[in-house]
Amino acid sequence: MSELNSIIAQTTGYKNSRQATANFILSRPDVMDDFMLICFDNNNPDHYKACWAMELIALENLNLLQNYLLLICSKSKTLSNESAIRPLSKVIFLLLEAHYKTAKTEIHFTEIQLQELIEINFDWLITETKVASKVYSMRCLYLLGKEFDWITPELQSILTKDFSNHTAAYKAVSKHILKKIK
Repeated sequence: MSELNSIIAQTTGYKNSRQATANFILSRPDVMDDFMLICFDNNNPDHYKACWAMELIALENLNLLQNYLLLICSKSKTLSNESAIRPLSKVIFLLLEAHYKTAKTEIHFTEIQLQELIEINFDWLITETKVASKVYSMRCLYLLGKEFDWITPELQSILTKDFSNHTAAYKAVSKHILKKIK
């Protein structure tokens, strides 16, 4: 087992453990390609742990992910583990937020990648994913709706229809997004 695989396998849910894994990858850019492949490998039993570290890497140095936008956009829909989807949904939100602040970042999605992100986020919003993923999906779709006019009425309809069926966290963010839309 490679050093990278071993470090990911030993990662726990504790913040210090996740941060240690992220720090290892940040200090070794030569492992970034292998690391990103692990994140999206459903056959790797620790891929969700790699996604935990990816979230912390994104918070520390988002531009490191620019070379992996194609992978992120094409493979996110293949993930089914909730423990991988939650951090990935946050990473996608951070990337989209940066994309729309083009003057301050190197993150630039193509039209095709944005279309894939629209599909992924609507899927996560309307399927049985956990609330945190849904919340990030709402935020992503709100941002995407500024460029793609048809998204906003769809998002508004979904949030209004589903409002009463969800948790307080979902309702709070939903209410905030609906307020911004109006």
